[in-house]
Amino acid sequence: MSYLKKGLGLFLASAMVAGSLAGCGSSAETDAPAADSTAKTEDAAAAASAGDAGDTASSEDVPTYTIATVRWTDAWPIDYLESGVMKELEEKHGINIEWQVYYFGDWSEQKSLLFASGDLPDAFFGSCGLTDSDIAQNKASFVELTDLIAENMPNLTAVFEKEPELLARAKDRNGEIYSLVKKLPLRPTVCGDVMYINKEWLDNLGLEVPKTLDELTSVLKAFVTEDADGDGDPTNEFAISGEKSDYYASGALRTTLAPFGTMVSRDNNYMMLDAEGNPTFAPITENYVAAVKWMNDLYQFGAIDPESFTQDQSMRKAKLQAEGGSQVGLVTGWTADAQVGINVDQFITLEAVEGWDGEHYVESATDYLDISDKELIITNKCEDPAKLLQWADDFYDNLVSVQTFYGSIPDQIKDNGDGTYEVLLPADGGSLDTSAWSYSMRDFGPKYMDPDFYGNVTLPTDQGDGVKLADDEINAKYVTDDKNRPFPIVKYTDEELQRLTTLGTDIYKYVEAQFAHWVVDGGIDEEWDAYIEQLNAMGLQELLEIQNTAYLAYLDSMK
Repeated sequence: MSYLKKGLGLFLASAMVAGSLAGCGSSAETDAPAADSTAKTEDAAAAASAGDAGDTASSEDVPTYTIATVRWTDAWPIDYLESGVMKELEEKHGINIEWQVYYFGDWSEQKSLLFASGDLPDAFFGSCGLTDSDIAQNKASFVELTDLIAENMPNLTAVFEKEPELLARAKDRNGEIYSLVKKLPLRPTVCGDVMYINKEWLDNLGLEVPKTLDELTSVLKAFVTEDADGDGDPTNEFAISGEKSDYYASGALRTTLAPFGTMVSRDNNYMMLDAEGNPTFAPITENYVAAVKWMNDLYQFGAIDPESFTQDQSMRKAKLQAEGGSQVGLVTGWTADAQVGINVDQFITLEAVEGWDGEHYVESATDYLDISDKELIITNKCEDPAKLLQWADDFYDNLVSVQTFYGSIPDQIKDNGDGTYEVLLPADGGSLDTSAWSYSMRDFGPKYMDPDFYGNVTLPTDQGDGVKLADDEINAKYVTDDKNRPFPIVKYTDEELQRLTTLGTDIYKYVEAQFAHWVVDGGIDEEWDAYIEQLNAMGLQELLEIQNTAYLAYLDSMK
């Protein structure tokens, strides 16, 4: 029996039930292996069966669509594209999909070649394929979808009616739709990285789990002065160890420095909303100054790994996952096991400490990590967009969504026969996160599960999403709208997007450089006025005006 056919129809019945989704997740949340530097393109589909289109249809009657998708790494198989629920969808709609699979490490170059040659696929699948700039610069190459959605996508239309935020996300500033959206299912409320502290080190030193920023500071300093790992050498421990790229800038502001309320957007634009809900550029705020001073104090004390601004991910990982025990006392991440691997038993989830102003800050970037557009973009090479959208509409079915997130029934998901489903641990003993990326589109592609269906799905409690949901119970109580929080994902006009790219390139680099300088060398008070003057000379006020205008348009789109 086709599990696709069994599930189709459940969605429309449940989509009209009142309720709202809360949660998040994204490709950014999974510590994916580094992508192969050589891009590979593979046709991952065999000749399609006419299936439900009719037993008498010949292969010549089956339309073929080429769809490009980008994977993080070639370490994950792509066989699932021609089996399970993915194949059932093709057969149901009487189409054949030829998948063109690219890999992220070389995608930028391959993408440029595609647009330069004009040899585009029928569609792009997954939000790590094209950017807003790609669409803005090549708009004539894409199909505007508003009317086609209304005529061919009843599932998605019901989702838009239930969740206006998804419709707002789908539209550009002109009110047009060029891509389909998703909202990931079964996600936590605290959907960003959280802190994990080395409980083994605390026990070795007779220390309590810190509950305030001052207590956390004392613990971090004790970790590097009192031989926390008990090996007789008090110099081989690091309280905090970072890596180059943005870990100690936009990344650190919402993770290690979260107790200061520097909850910047995951869009890497340094924007946040203050307690009054006003758009704010975090690196010019009072709490940013306090955060930088705190980190400088830790750095001068020796609590921060001096290689934090120069080492790559593999070097940091070697310290976190060192054989015999982690060399690091405090880590941030989606889950502890994703960061410290075999040393996971050393760590516990740290409840958000009382911050510099008495508040407890946690990240809940739902609209970034859970919701996205650009999940299916149809090009003008596509001869029958309506039929392709009819295929895509089934991705907004409950049972299809759980399979495109964890893998197909019966191999990765067990059907209990009573309307409930159990996500299975990998038969090879591997990671459930890796299994999900290996047997499904996971975070990418159109997707939506009604919250009333969540209770029908059981997750393993000791891996992946099950662990994250358990972690969520510790800090979810601190998610509110009355304190600093990330700036939402907003839409820009083509002109605004161009100006932001021009202005942001220099401004963000300058902020990054000054952050590293002040953490290592200090001097933020003495150099602050010159810093603000330089940012204004670079066009910060114009940048803020653009962001504020886009934010007001975002609020209007939600009405």
